[in-house]
Amino acid sequence: MTPLRLVVVDDHPVVRDGLRGMLSTQPDLVVVGEAASGTEALTVVAAARPDVVLTDLRMPDPSGGTLIRLLIERVPTTRVLVLTTHDTDSDVLPAIEAGAIGYLLKDAPREELFRAVRAAARGQTVLAPSVATLLLTRIRPPHPLTEGRLSAREREVLTLVAEGKTNRETAARLYISEATVKTHLLHIYAKLEVTDRASAVAAGYRRGILGR
Repeated sequence: MTPLRLVVVDDHPVVRDGLRGMLSTQPDLVVVGEAASGTEALTVVAAARPDVVLTDLRMPDPSGGTLIRLLIERVPTTRVLVLTTHDTDSDVLPAIEAGAIGYLLKDAPREELFRAVRAAARGQTVLAPSVATLLLTRIRPPHPLTEGRLSAREREVLTLVAEGKTNRETAARLYISEATVKTHLLHIYAKLEVTDRASAVAAGYRRGILGR
């Protein structure tokens, strides 16, 4: 089997080294180049013509959706898979609209990353759970019977957020992953019609969800 050819794009050398080492454990994956900026990525990808580009979003220009669009324009056969720590509207939507085949967060398990790279090379879309939820909330409004009503787990998450717990601390307390916490937060934001943690807590007290 011919290995899938990958280019890793991230402005942090430690991240690039870690990804290269991780990916090298798979016999069907080979890193053929890496870049620390958008400009360098365009040059490396044009020369290497990889099957998949694994890229962060925020780095020296061009970055984000602009970089993704340029990569695809210059090497149309390349699939772009985002790997980042950011999953806000302003990050996710431009990346998907620009043509990214997938969007993962850096806390994804390594096996999930390997599967995502292989799926991306086949042209299959791969999304982190929180990203998939965000996209669904943009195209499908909440059902009127459930809007504003938090599940028991969502109330637990909101209570811990109100106590000042981080996503990592909340995940540890509830024995769930940080990605799952982020997904619950997105559901909470949608139901309470807010966009951030502070507003969610304020809405929770205002609606009597917190402080009971």
